[in-house]
Amino acid sequence: MTAVVKLQSHRSSDTETLSSAQHLLELARSKHVDDRRRLLLGIAALCDATPPGAEASPILGEIFMVIARQAEREIRKALSDSLAAAEWAPPALIAMLALDEIEIARPVIARSPLLKDQDLLRVLVEATIEHQIEVARRPHISGRVADAIIDRGEPASLTALAGNKTAEVSDDALGRLVEQSRRIAALRAPLTRHPRLNDALATQLYQWVGQSLREAIGERFRVDESKLVEAIDTVVRPTPSGGAEPLGIAAADVTDPEEMERRLVAKLQSSGQLRAGFLIRAVREQRLSLFEHGIAALGGFPITHIRAAIVRPSPDALFLACAAVGIDRAVFPAVLDEIRKLNGGWPGDGDEGYAGRLTLPPSAAMREFRALMGHIGS
Repeated sequence: MTAVVKLQSHRSSDTETLSSAQHLLELARSKHVDDRRRLLLGIAALCDATPPGAEASPILGEIFMVIARQAEREIRKALSDSLAAAEWAPPALIAMLALDEIEIARPVIARSPLLKDQDLLRVLVEATIEHQIEVARRPHISGRVADAIIDRGEPASLTALAGNKTAEVSDDALGRLVEQSRRIAALRAPLTRHPRLNDALATQLYQWVGQSLREAIGERFRVDESKLVEAIDTVVRPTPSGGAEPLGIAAADVTDPEEMERRLVAKLQSSGQLRAGFLIRAVREQRLSLFEHGIAALGGFPITHIRAAIVRPSPDALFLACAAVGIDRAVFPAVLDEIRKLNGGWPGDGDEGYAGRLTLPPSAAMREFRALMGHIGS
């Protein structure tokens, strides 16, 4: 008798659930405001009643898809919040919500267990930078997704990935992030705290960070200062006379310091080692002439244009030259400050459009620099 009562009760419960789901489907097809409100309440009740690990009924899945295709923003947002952690939600609906506007997509990108690698890769390709950042922050993303984020090279996404301690990042991928930190200053702080950072990468990163981050690295790793100095100064070695001896060029070969610097720059450029980091080090070591020759060679600029740029009443031309050769705009204020100390306060602090150029890509900065300085003879 008890078993019969339980069976009847179970059938009654199934009938009520089916009837309720069919009623919600009718509400989902309605455009009336009151029906939309009742629909939300009904969906919330069904979500609460669904046991862990259970699958949604086909009718409930159909309701969700109808809502997602036709509903206004508030309802899509409510769906995303309700289904973000659900294991039984329709995968097609979750994939659709992940590509919706960012406030709707954020909960499912961050938490949905139904999003697979191919879904996340699609978000990286088709959605906005805000979506890409959320993918980079998602806990436990795979190495395949992490590699795709690094391949895209978007600074904000790379920074989010560097701060994601649960992401599956290989040693090679982490090395690529450390290399990217040369141009993206925001990467450096999270990378110093990354759990997979090893001695070799820490030494490489140590070259590009400020004093406070160097102390943080020093607390975690044994950084060999002698090797570090060798790495930083691989191209400039002091001589007993106080000058600088380029690699492979004996001091006796050249007596003019500026000619030594020109030859050093030419040697580095021919071997593919002339990079923005070398220019920054030259300024920090108070070698303005070496900086001038280096940036002229790296950007393909006449040296007269560079020297004219650093005596202008505004730093606009110098900024364009630096941006053109890959010196990160976050580093530029420090470079500018050092150059002013070495150059009697020049360039001046006037603003001739400098502030409006801060977001220019290197190619556009190069064109603007050439146009700006074109009236000066080579």
